[in-house]
Amino acid sequence: MPVRPMLAALALTVSSLPVLAQTAAPNEVVGTWRMVQATVDPGGEDIAAFGPNPNSLLIFTSDMHFAAVLTNGDTPDFSSGTQGEGTDAENRTAMASSIGFFGTYTVDEDGVFSGNRVEGSTFPNWVGSTRTTEELTLTVEGDQMFEVFTLAEGARIEIEWQRVP
Repeated sequence: MPVRPMLAALALTVSSLPVLAQTAAPNEVVGTWRMVQATVDPGGEDIAAFGPNPNSLLIFTSDMHFAAVLTNGDTPDFSSGTQGEGTDAENRTAMASSIGFFGTYTVDEDGVFSGNRVEGSTFPNWVGSTRTTEELTLTVEGDQMFEVFTLAEGARIEIEWQRVP
């Protein structure tokens, strides 16, 4: 191929790249989200999953990583004041009322959440797990996001998130 037509083809390809990038749907979940409320429904009961005052963040980065720290804002302080020196009861309460995990996630061609893979967690059983929209859905409506997560044992957790400006 002569040089002039090859340069013209290259120029056409390069000049169309911004147009292609602009037509891709934006990632709906990217950003930082604060928990408003969460309920778990084991057998018809709506129980506040992280108490009446959840203190939780969920972060989705543009490079397709996520991190979540979900805590009950009313979890009592350890009497010792030192993390590694909680009593059995304090440790049990802290573990039962919080979870932290991180990993990678995917979105579909419309920018809608389509799944995640947990790479690390304070609950070791989740490490390496992959969730699809069969177990986990995230629905974004403006600055609100609604999560529905069905645990392996069948309990259903529903969480309302608010985008952090």
